[in-house]
Amino acid sequence: MMKYVMIIIAALSLTACYEDADVTLHQAGVYKGKVDIHSQTAEQRAAILAKRFGQVQTDR
Repeated sequence: MMKYVMIIIAALSLTACYEDADVTLHQAGVYKGKVDIHSQTAEQRAAILAKRFGQVQTDR
């Protein structure tokens, strides 16, 4: 009896390891996601990040 219970437990635990084998192929350099809602340029974002960095790195 215990042997059958162990076999059932082993079989059920292996089903939890199932992973979907679908592969998504993307084209290089082509963004197919949502439209980027950020209206800042790269320079504006760099300036904001530099300001934030200066605010937390005052002890160095």
